[in-house]
Amino acid sequence: MIKLLRSMFSPSAETSTLKSPSDDLLDALTGPQSAAGKSVTPDTALRVAAVYSCVRILSDTVAALPFNVYRRQGDGDREVASKHPLQMLLHDLPNEEMTSIDFRTQLMAALQLRGNAYSEVERDRAGRVRGVWPVNPDKVWVGRSERTRRLVFEIHDGDIRTLPPERMWRIAGLSTNGIVGLSPISQAREGIGLSLALEEHGARLFSNGARPGGVLEVEGTLSDPAYERLRSSWSARHQGGANAHKVAILEDSTKWKQIGMSAEDAQFLESRKYQLREICAIFGVPPHMVGDLEKATFSNIEHQSIQFVVYSLLPWLKRIEQSVFRDLLSPMERQQYYAQHSVEGLLRGDAKARSEFYKNLFNAGAISINDMRRLENMNQIEGGDQHWLQINMAPITQSRESGGSNSGDDNA
Repeated sequence: MIKLLRSMFSPSAETSTLKSPSDDLLDALTGPQSAAGKSVTPDTALRVAAVYSCVRILSDTVAALPFNVYRRQGDGDREVASKHPLQMLLHDLPNEEMTSIDFRTQLMAALQLRGNAYSEVERDRAGRVRGVWPVNPDKVWVGRSERTRRLVFEIHDGDIRTLPPERMWRIAGLSTNGIVGLSPISQAREGIGLSLALEEHGARLFSNGARPGGVLEVEGTLSDPAYERLRSSWSARHQGGANAHKVAILEDSTKWKQIGMSAEDAQFLESRKYQLREICAIFGVPPHMVGDLEKATFSNIEHQSIQFVVYSLLPWLKRIEQSVFRDLLSPMERQQYYAQHSVEGLLRGDAKARSEFYKNLFNAGAISINDMRRLENMNQIEGGDQHWLQINMAPITQSRESGGSNSGDDNA
């Protein structure tokens, strides 16, 4: 938006006034127009139920996942870095006004709607992170210093503030330059604009009693007062959903003639279903998660949910984790610390599948009783850290040798 306004008001820009606005000025003031005639912006897109549902599901799911800072240990294991300042910021309170789930919800919403998420980093004199504050991506301009060739960030929130890279935590979605992400709303403008137009069409359809327009035929010519009386009385009695299917009373030789196609003939409902699925495809959300169960069955819905985690959530989680590594950890800390989400709870399946999974790992000595209890959010038990291994198995060659000696003894 800032780059657009700069180009509009530069000396070489085309002359544009409110009386005779250019296309760029109209886009800046009302939002880009789709071919369906609807203004499509991140705010107007949220009026589409499918867009709102997809953004909510992605944002709430990511925000609810455990997000910890880990410290690498010498033996290859890891532990939660409970004393590291970032652990409190990411897991509990990123700043004085927001909880972790509130902060990460808006962060994911910004990524889904605008393709970028920015947070101003508050540091103490020693350079340690003391807080992170969200910044509206529409108010951020990303440039590069001609002197240092480093990125710089201008925040336009009344005054123009310039921040160096160490003062900005940035996350970009799908990008063509690796720095600034593309807005899904802008890229899918036509599909979302069509959904807005369909919803408006449906609302107007039912405001007219779920019937298309028509004409009242009368013999002769009506005077102006008679025309207005007929029009107002007909609209008052038959317009609106509350007046649907009421009996019409026509005077003298007045006849009602319906024009236009019904909603079924125009495949209105089918168009809305198609748009819902198209929007789900844009955000990578399975349709059954936004209420469309037409293609969902008991045999595939669990696998669709796992695919949602693997193909939709994990790329976003990796972007967030690696941005923490780049922007919030110092070069020295990167050798020992890293941030990671825990998605095991989303992938563990139903109770029967989890039971078989734990049983196989336990019998192989890979996990202990307390490991399983921790994964199920249960308290540990005394002696539960011991690993067990079944010993009632032997190599097949040993079994053959034993069988051969027994056979010889029997013959003897």
